[in-house]
Amino acid sequence: MQRVTISLDDDLLDELDTFAAARGYANRSEAVRDLVRTGLQQLEPGAAQGDNCVAALVYVYDHRVRELARRLTAGFHAQHDLALATMHVHLDHDSCLELAVLRGPTAAVRTFGARVIAERGVVHGQLVEVPAHLTTERHAHGARRSHGHVHTRVGRH
Repeated sequence: MQRVTISLDDDLLDELDTFAAARGYANRSEAVRDLVRTGLQQLEPGAAQGDNCVAALVYVYDHRVRELARRLTAGFHAQHDLALATMHVHLDHDSCLELAVLRGPTAAVRTFGARVIAERGVVHGQLVEVPAHLTTERHAHGARRSHGHVHTRVGRH
């Protein structure tokens, strides 16, 4: 790890300290590292990402829009290899929020997320990605026989 020096005006430093304290960072360096990482991902999504990711796709849609629920369901079934889980929440009489946990090649996850968010009737959507390393491993759990499944590792691999 390298040490760098930056200059911040007093107001910005106060904001950084408030941010770090509110989120429980042990020090400014940890807060700045997370902010830099997030900023780089937003400005250059491909530069800070690996080949694979886990992601949360959050979107709000108007369930009254004709065929939208059917199109969304069909899209998730077509990409069943990416979608791990979905949670559905009724916000009011017309609006639903869904949270989908996705895992797979970053480009495929982004394409799928963009497709869902672009559907007519989706009024808000955001994809939050975390770079991940995916491996298929064979081993036994307890007394069961050996089997293979995907392990997802985030951070240091």
